[in-house]
Amino acid sequence: MSEIRGNERLPRLDEVSPQHPRWRDLVITAYGPTILIAIGQGAILPLVALSARALGASVGTAAFIVALIGLGQLVGDLPAGALAARIGEKRALIAACALDAVALLGAFFAHSVLLLAIAIAVTGLAGAVFSLARQAYLTEAIPIPMRARALSTLGGTFRIGLFIGPFVAAAIVTRWSIGAAYAFAAAMSVAAAILTAFLPDVTRKASRSSTGRRHRSVISVLAEHRHILLTLGLGILVISAARATRQSIVPLWAESIGVNAATTSVIFGISAAVDMLLFYPGGAIMDRFGRVYVAVPSMIVLGLGFLLLPLTSGATSVGLVAALMGLGNGISSGVVLTLGADASPSQDRAQFLAGWRLCSDLGNAAGPLVISAVSALATLAAAAVTMALITWAGSAWLIKWVPAYAPRLHLAPEGREAQEG
Repeated sequence: MSEIRGNERLPRLDEVSPQHPRWRDLVITAYGPTILIAIGQGAILPLVALSARALGASVGTAAFIVALIGLGQLVGDLPAGALAARIGEKRALIAACALDAVALLGAFFAHSVLLLAIAIAVTGLAGAVFSLARQAYLTEAIPIPMRARALSTLGGTFRIGLFIGPFVAAAIVTRWSIGAAYAFAAAMSVAAAILTAFLPDVTRKASRSSTGRRHRSVISVLAEHRHILLTLGLGILVISAARATRQSIVPLWAESIGVNAATTSVIFGISAAVDMLLFYPGGAIMDRFGRVYVAVPSMIVLGLGFLLLPLTSGATSVGLVAALMGLGNGISSGVVLTLGADASPSQDRAQFLAGWRLCSDLGNAAGPLVISAVSALATLAAAAVTMALITWAGSAWLIKWVPAYAPRLHLAPEGREAQEG
């Protein structure tokens, strides 16, 4: 695996080759839309179920409407790749922000459970387009030696936005209403679209170089690169499953041992704070030493957290384990994005990343389902141990396959052909 040796200076993010835009010229326009979208999403996430209940939905129906965000992303992953390939990443970003704003306004005006459900599902579809296009854009714009830090920072800004959003929503709801939070989120999406319009269009060069090439479908590109998706992509599925499971199993375990909701919220806040502080160090480690030195340790730490959780018996011990899992999750911020960028071909990148994001979103859906199934058949403690074993098995899988698709750090992205292991 190609590495930057520890005695070599790590390039600064504002050091670029002539074919790439200056990093400092991208900071606001590249990360600004992400944090705005994340603040809006963080503002509405705690309120979707409450909105549904206020419209007369049952508890089960309200939970299903919340799940529509993730389902919308899952359904939208492959079409998002086709759209970005057709119109370019920058235009796809603007379109996603506009669609999100329309959907959020629909939620604001919704007077029935059905209309609210449709609006929430559409926000998931918009999220799929936005997530894919921003990953493809930064993969194209940033030189490989700086890629992990750039994408880890992208993941970090999204975490920061999700952290800020609920506090903004609390102030809005206190002064106005739940519906006003949807209007605020729509305004954030509009602002993100406007800011995205100022992004340098790095896809123009790629478009000119591919003039005359037949536009390929997402399915044909995924079929060509199926080996990557069935090997490294499987590891990504496990990483995503472990991350999603962490968010569901900690509050479930805390409730099962008698920790009240307010204390559980504090525990989550502390874990989120640890998570947010570590995104840049994780990216620096990946750029200097290689991706495997973050991907594998983060999974080992998360697995250890799952294993220790059933041994906790009070708020303090649960909090310590949650902080440990926040450490594992935080250091791996951007690892899924970075590995996808490394594995993606220089041509048909958007179509490939559609399949990559599908692997990730399948993991997001599968993790909580594992907990649900095992706890129904046995106990919640058994479900935690099962997830620990799955996570550690995933780390062993990553040891084998992450180095197989490591980038050649001295080459620019457009000069590197897809690696087929």
